[in-house]
Amino acid sequence: MYRDSERKGPMSPQLALRVAIIGGVALVIFGIIFFRLWYLQVLSGDKYLAEANNNRVREIKVEAPRGKIVDRNGEIIVDNRQGKAVKIVPDKLPEDAKQKAILYSKLARVLDMNRRELRRDVNQQFKMLPFSSAIAKPDVDMATVAYLQEHQKEFPGVTVEQVFQRFYPQKEVGAHLVGYVAQVSEQALKDKIYAGVKQGDRVGVAGIESSYDRYLRGRNGASRVQVDALGNPRGELTTREPVPGRQLRLTLDMNVQKAGQDALGQAKGAFVVMDVKTGAVRGLGSTPAFNPNVFSKQIRQSDYRRLTDPDNGAPLSNRAMQGLYPTGSTFKLITSVAGLESGLITPGTVVNDPGSVRIGNVTFKNAGNAVHGAVALRRALTVSSDVFYYLIGRDDEGKHSIQKWARRLGLGHKTGIDLPAESDGLVPNPKWRNKLFKDKLTDRPWSVGDNVNLSVGQGDLQANPLQLGVAYATVANGGRVITPHLAQRTEDADGAAVQEFNIPARRRVKIGAENRRAILDGLYGAANSPGGTSTGVFANFPVDIAGKTGTAEKGLGRADQSWYAALAPYPNPRYVVITTFEQGGFGAETAAPATCKILTVLLNVKKKDACAPKATPAAGTPTE
Repeated sequence: MYRDSERKGPMSPQLALRVAIIGGVALVIFGIIFFRLWYLQVLSGDKYLAEANNNRVREIKVEAPRGKIVDRNGEIIVDNRQGKAVKIVPDKLPEDAKQKAILYSKLARVLDMNRRELRRDVNQQFKMLPFSSAIAKPDVDMATVAYLQEHQKEFPGVTVEQVFQRFYPQKEVGAHLVGYVAQVSEQALKDKIYAGVKQGDRVGVAGIESSYDRYLRGRNGASRVQVDALGNPRGELTTREPVPGRQLRLTLDMNVQKAGQDALGQAKGAFVVMDVKTGAVRGLGSTPAFNPNVFSKQIRQSDYRRLTDPDNGAPLSNRAMQGLYPTGSTFKLITSVAGLESGLITPGTVVNDPGSVRIGNVTFKNAGNAVHGAVALRRALTVSSDVFYYLIGRDDEGKHSIQKWARRLGLGHKTGIDLPAESDGLVPNPKWRNKLFKDKLTDRPWSVGDNVNLSVGQGDLQANPLQLGVAYATVANGGRVITPHLAQRTEDADGAAVQEFNIPARRRVKIGAENRRAILDGLYGAANSPGGTSTGVFANFPVDIAGKTGTAEKGLGRADQSWYAALAPYPNPRYVVITTFEQGGFGAETAAPATCKILTVLLNVKKKDACAPKATPAAGTPTE
């Protein structure tokens, strides 16, 4: 019994180390817990108290009405209307999964929606904003509202709220310009231009609605409401009033816009009307068009497919700035500038036009096999002598002045118009084609024939009406490459100017005064002189204009593209008008009469039958 006490000796070093480690760990854990409690209760107490209070406070968004859009005369193009939106409140939905599924099925039938799409969309909104109501359908008629109110017990969590809906009273007229709005996407929220925008807000996604969204959008307000543990409102705490968006006044003239779209009719085509000195757009349209009011509601995938289907004419495409086409003889204005400014010709250079010319092993002919005899620049433009320009294209091979001047005058790159999704276009050159050949994407390298085709706006050239309008305006105004634009100013609720948009010219190019006058004289002759390609259309027009027809061959049995470019009034043009029809045939037969109709409104012509009726050209008469 005494040996037990004898066995008790000093603690071994190993055991002492273990006890020390365990004690140290326990001390550290105790310290962490102590400091965590101190941090939560002392340092962060106010924060968590505020969060606890916030659990009893809900913020309800008060939507700000978007600013109106009006034309230069104050005519309303885009407005707002009060609508009814069906929303789902998450706290009020049935907790039972089966009952929730039944609710969605019944609601989908009432709203004429797909049940799965409805539930998926609502759940996505709940995921983004867990405590906010989700929009089931943004715009419903009063019959639907009445039914939901009468059967409220069958639809727990479903409410109807008054909202502002975008309203487009002009419908298809100007649709491609104004665009439309939609709920902001998750990706767009990352863009700094949408600072202050939250999931569920509606923003401009096309046209002017998109380009000037920051002015039109305004700032949403909010009501802070106190709720109980079940989410039932117990009283309003504070209210922040919404700030409406600014009104936007455009340079557009709706009378001209309507005339342009009436002139196009149901054909696939486009038109552009601009001030040659400032670039202010008076009209710009594309057909077929669409009704932007469909986007004020919840657009279906089937509707979107229909609006983008090429077989249906792709109504959402803005052919005026996105369509890419060869321009036919309207391009001769550019070839004229290139030939004159590079020294290949002078205004007095005379060329014999026997109806065709052989270059290399290819014979190039005039349109309609016309023979024009001896022609200088003015007469060549008046009768649209292809041979005259073929020779410039041949002689320019190696210099490529045509390509340089085409780009200087606005082709081959964006014009800078204040609309999204503008196309660049293409001015073909040896480097471009030779690279395609090297990559085995075409069957041959560049040849002189390509330059000859380009001289008359054929071949691989890709341009849109807006770019061609800039080129004509530049020659008309003496060398200022204008920037097309639609926005004139923003205004307050009373229509007083808040911010003016002064859009400067992009650059200047030097065109000799004598050369410029010779070109304009030739275009004047084309619309007025005997043998002019559009004299038959403008013979009765009371205002002098200068104009050029264009017919672009497409091949493969497809109808030719019809073009017309007009400068008015002559000799000091203020406006340029470009019209094109994808399957219009000769420019003099389709595009020129349409342009004449636009000019009657633009220039306020009251004379009856100002546009001569379309006549079949006599044999040997130029038909471009």
